[in-house]
Amino acid sequence: MNKNTLTAFVLMAVVVFGFMTYENYTRRNQMEEQLMLDSIAQVEAQKEAKEQQKKLEKMAEERTDTLNPLHEAYNGKEDLTVIENELLRVTLTNRGGQMKKVELKDSSYKSRNGGNVVLFEGDEQRMNLLMDGKTVNIATGELFFTPTDQATDGVTMHLPVGSGSLDIVYSLKPNSYILDMDVKATGLEGFFPSKTREVQVEWTEDMKQQEKGYDFENRYATITYRDTDGDTHELSVSGSNEEEDEFEEKTKWISFKTQFFNQTLIADQPLTVSYMSSEYLEKGSGYLKTYKASFAADFDTKGVKPTSFHFFLGPNKFSTLKENEKLLDGADDLDLQSLVYMGWPVIKWINRFFFLYAFDFLTGLGLNMGIVLVLLTIIVKFLVFPLMKKSYLSSANMRVLRPKMDEINAKYTKSEDAMLKQQEVMKLYSEYGVSPMGGCLPMVIQMPIWIALFNFIPNYIEMRGQSFLWADDLSTYDDIIRWDFNIWGIGNHLSLFCILWCVSTVANSIITQRQQQYAMTPEQQQQMGMMKWMTYLMPIIFFFSFNSYSSGLNWYYFVSGLVSILMMWYLRKTTNDDELLAKLEKRHAERKANVGDKKKTSSIMGRLQAMQEKQLEILRQQQEAQKGKK
Repeated sequence: MNKNTLTAFVLMAVVVFGFMTYENYTRRNQMEEQLMLDSIAQVEAQKEAKEQQKKLEKMAEERTDTLNPLHEAYNGKEDLTVIENELLRVTLTNRGGQMKKVELKDSSYKSRNGGNVVLFEGDEQRMNLLMDGKTVNIATGELFFTPTDQATDGVTMHLPVGSGSLDIVYSLKPNSYILDMDVKATGLEGFFPSKTREVQVEWTEDMKQQEKGYDFENRYATITYRDTDGDTHELSVSGSNEEEDEFEEKTKWISFKTQFFNQTLIADQPLTVSYMSSEYLEKGSGYLKTYKASFAADFDTKGVKPTSFHFFLGPNKFSTLKENEKLLDGADDLDLQSLVYMGWPVIKWINRFFFLYAFDFLTGLGLNMGIVLVLLTIIVKFLVFPLMKKSYLSSANMRVLRPKMDEINAKYTKSEDAMLKQQEVMKLYSEYGVSPMGGCLPMVIQMPIWIALFNFIPNYIEMRGQSFLWADDLSTYDDIIRWDFNIWGIGNHLSLFCILWCVSTVANSIITQRQQQYAMTPEQQQQMGMMKWMTYLMPIIFFFSFNSYSSGLNWYYFVSGLVSILMMWYLRKTTNDDELLAKLEKRHAERKANVGDKKKTSSIMGRLQAMQEKQLEILRQQQEAQKGKK
C-alpha cells in the first residue's frame, strides 16, 4: 500500500533493532563496567587473600598435628583414575576426590583443533566439600583420597577419617552423559557435632572458549538454575555479575553453561544456594568466564542415606537433555531442555513446538544444513504467504484508487480545506471497503517468526561444525575476509553472508517502495522522504550487529529476502489492476445500496469516517460562532 505499509516496515525495523540493542547493550559495555569494578575487586581480592592466608596457616598447624584424624590425608601424590562409557571419558584425581577432566567421545562434537570436545581439564574445574567436625573441619579440596572398587564405569574415592571414612562414589550411567556422585559417611557419628546436618559445596570453573567467536559465544554463556517452584532463571551476564545473599528459594539444579555445552549439577534434595557469580575473562585467554557457586545440601552424618548428586556433562541438545533426564530416578519436572535458549515465552513456544520439530525433521533427511535452511525458508514463506498477499492487495487497492484520490486532491487545494479533504478520503476508503491499515497488521504478525529464528538458529547445536559454501561453521561467523587488527563496530573480519543479506534487504526496500509510490500522492511521497532513507540505512545498521553473528542465521535471512523478492514479483504479475478495480466498484455499489449496513459502520474505516464527520461538525460550529461574534 502506501504510507502505512512503509511506516509498518520502518516500525518493524525499529523493533528488531531495538530488540538487538537490548540484547547486546550490557555485553558491548562489559569492558567499561569491568574497569569501574576494578577498585572494588581489588579490595575484595585483598580481603580474600588475607582470609586464604589464615586458612593456610590453620591447615599448616593441622598437618603437623599427628593427633589430627586427617593428618595422613594432607600429604600424598596426585594419582589419576579414568572411567568411561559410550559417550563420556571422565578423569578423576585423588586430590580432593574430584573430576579432573571431562571429554566427550561422540565424534559429532569436535573441538576447534579437530579433536574431541574437552569440557574442562586440569584445575579449570574445582569442587570442594566442606563439613564441620567437632575438632577438625573437612575440606576435601586439600585432602588426598584413595581410589577403591575401581571399574570401567565407576570408582570410589575413599578418605579414612579416624576409625571411620568419607567415601565419594562415582558411576556413569550406560550410554548417557550422566555421572552419579554419592557422598557417604561411615563410622563418623562421633566425628561430627549433633548440629551438623549439611555439607557445604564450593564449585568453581573457568569456562573454556569452545567456539571461534568469543563475543558471540559469551552472550549465551551464563549460570542457569531451576528453583523448586519449577521456574528456570539465568544469572545476569553483564560486567562482573555477582548475585550474593539473594537466594531465598531452593534450587533443583545449577548449570555452568556455554553456547553449546553445559555441566549441570542435579540434586535429589533441594539445594540451598548462598552465592553465585560470573566474571568475564580476558579475550584471547582461551576462556570465557569464571563461574562460582556455593550451596548446601542435606548430609546424613550417620551414613544411613548418602547425599546424591547427578552431573549432566554434555551438549545443549534438546532431545539429548530430554532423554537423559528420563534416566534420573524420581526426577520431578527438571526441564533440562530449558538449557537450550529459545527466547522469551511467546517466542519460546514458536521455537519449541514448531521450529524445533521442523529442523529435526529436515536434518533427519541427511541434507546439508545450508540446504535445510533453504527448505525451512520456503516452508516459512509458504505459511506467511497469505499474510504477505493480504498486505500486497491492500497496497494494490490503494493503487487502483489513485485516480479518485487525485480528484479529491484537485478539489481541495487550500490548506484550510485539509479537514474536508481528509473526510473525503476517509469516506472514499469506507465506501470501497479499503483500509490504509490493511497492510500493516500482516507485516507485524510476521515479527515473532523473525525474532524466533533469531534466537533459535544460533542455539541449534546441529548447526555447529556444519560447513556450507565458503562457511566452515554455520554456528559462527564466516570470515572469508579477515585481517589482524580490530576496527570499531566491525572487528577483524567481514561476513559475506551478512553482506549478502544486507544487499537483499536494500533490494527488497527498493522494490517495495516502487510498488508503493503508485499508491501515494505527491504530498505523501514528499512526507515519506526521510522514511525512505531510513529503510536504506537500517540494513547498514544491521550489518554492524550481525557481522559477528551465526553465518547460518545470515544465510537464512538472505534466502528469505530473495524469496520475498520472488513472491513480490509473482504477486505483481498475477494481479490485474482492472479486475481489482472492478471488484472494488462492485463492492462500492453494494455498500451504496445498503447505506445502513452494520458491517460498514462497524468497520475501522466506518468508525474513522464517523469520527472525522463529528470533528468536522464541531469545526463548522466553531466557525459559525466566530462569524456571529463578528
